[in-house]
Amino acid sequence: MAKFLGLVRRRTSCGHHTTRQSENVFSISARRVERASAEPSPRPLLWNQFILEERFLDKFFLYFNASDRRTLAQVCTRWRDVLYSSPRWWTGLVAVLDCRELRSATGCCMQRFYNSLIRRGIRGVVLVSASDDDINEFIRQFPLSAHHVHAISLKGCTITDRGLEAILDHLQVGAVAQLLPSLYEFSLQAYHVTDAALGYFSPKQSASLSVLRLHSCWELTNHGVVNIVHSLPNLTVLSLSGCSKVTDEGVELLAENLPRLRSLDLSWCPRVTDNALEYIACDLNHLEELTLDRCVHITDIGVGYISTMQSLVALFLRWCSQLRDFGVQHLCGMRSLQLLSLAGCPLLTSGGLSSLIQLRQLRELELTNCPGASPELFDYLHEHLPRCVIIE
Repeated sequence: MAKFLGLVRRRTSCGHHTTRQSENVFSISARRVERASAEPSPRPLLWNQFILEERFLDKFFLYFNASDRRTLAQVCTRWRDVLYSSPRWWTGLVAVLDCRELRSATGCCMQRFYNSLIRRGIRGVVLVSASDDDINEFIRQFPLSAHHVHAISLKGCTITDRGLEAILDHLQVGAVAQLLPSLYEFSLQAYHVTDAALGYFSPKQSASLSVLRLHSCWELTNHGVVNIVHSLPNLTVLSLSGCSKVTDEGVELLAENLPRLRSLDLSWCPRVTDNALEYIACDLNHLEELTLDRCVHITDIGVGYISTMQSLVALFLRWCSQLRDFGVQHLCGMRSLQLLSLAGCPLLTSGGLSSLIQLRQLRELELTNCPGASPELFDYLHEHLPRCVIIE
């Protein structure tokens, strides 16, 4: 009985302990509920608050491209601040500055604009209709461009060698110093720039500058080409479009000294002949794109040289007025060719053009303004080249 009572006694004491634990737990839970009820629950955001929340905007802006975000940044200061806070919203954009409009802008406005370029990480600048004075004003108002700008383009400008020297001295766009070691592309359209200006390119830029486009530099001669090949031997893209004083000898220099070229544009170079194409075919073994628009002295012989280039993917022969059907026959052996333009070639016939069906890998064919291209020819080409876009 004592044992039984002792056992019962132990059970009773254990039961009291369990009861006390339950009471304690209940008391703690009650206090938590009481405390939780005392704290106000977060109120749902109103619409005008929600559209200003950074977490929402970070997702919302993803539905738009960089160009659209220019407009979104003008909705309100909050949206502008969020968009300006990260360069990721502006990838791929360049700043286009029309210097005629900038002449009437205040210095304060321009300073804010240049600061916004830095905040957005926009590293490409296009100066339109710039004069020597505009170049100097750009340098004065945007001194940080020396470290910030990676690519600069001059379009429709009237600058002289003096203006080009000023911007090169400041920006080091392939010139006399090292402030832009990461510059990889330089595009210039300036009618009065001479060979002397290209002497500012330094070998120190040879490792980074890969793309050089010189459009309508009418005063540029073979001497300027010498400066290019000596200073920039690692170019992969070169355009001399409209550099009308460059001759076959200049092209020979390019072919011998720029072995890494992948793209070459000699359009509107009237002094380029079949001899230049022979140099290109012999030395530029990795060339993938060649543009010869308006090279009026090119004949079937020159096209025959080009046809031996197995690396060529894109060939543009627009308005090559001496090209005949025999030259087209040469092209039919280019098994790597995917883009071909024969637009405006007046001597080509339907018979010659019909042979292009041999180019099974062709993806785009331009035959606009070809007198020999008849509706029947286009039907024939569409039938035999079903995967090719034919521009009529």
